[in-house]
Amino acid sequence: MNLGTAILDLLFPPKCPYCQRILEQPRAPLCPDCQKKLPWLTGREGERGVDFTERCFSPLAYRDAVADAVRRYKFRPVRAYAVPFGAIMAQCLQDHLPEGADLITWCPLSKKRLRERGFDQAELLARVVGKACGVPVMGTLKKVKHTQPQSGLDEESARRANARGAYLVLPGCDLTGKRVVLVDDVVTSGATLSECAGLLRMAGAERVYGLTLALARWD
Repeated sequence: MNLGTAILDLLFPPKCPYCQRILEQPRAPLCPDCQKKLPWLTGREGERGVDFTERCFSPLAYRDAVADAVRRYKFRPVRAYAVPFGAIMAQCLQDHLPEGADLITWCPLSKKRLRERGFDQAELLARVVGKACGVPVMGTLKKVKHTQPQSGLDEESARRANARGAYLVLPGCDLTGKRVVLVDDVVTSGATLSECAGLLRMAGAERVYGLTLALARWD
């Protein structure tokens, strides 16, 4: 830890992103109580089938303190949460995909949403995961249609229609033969991940894996 970081920790002690208590270990991704209490997903319960992916991995269920933390990250916004969230996601990826990947990318925001929020939450997560896992991170997609937030749509058909045609592959992006990890914050119906993964496959990706912080149950 450098001097500047130590001073910042004294002036603004890092808090657990889930319960917002001050962390005894400032570099820890969460406090010991939340480590015990959060709705962790292990083994197959942390995997979801998503079209055009091998599967999607998530370390947490999207409910209670996890849902509150994600909303603070995106809408307050608290961009610093990308570091503790990304650390947990990186461990999840290593647990589920020990053979690793060639590239990490993300489901991007539209220009309008990016201006409103000031940062792309999925990009920040992808960069933290890539650094922790030693895997290159690169933008491969752009969102060309400003859509309604998926969280405001209840029907799976509406979510899929909302995502359809909203993304394009960046010019010159060649993913031939690559194993790609596609990052987002939450997977619900899988419509966004599926739309983006399909484009990555069309760009030549041999395999695409989804990775999110949380998995929302979808009936």
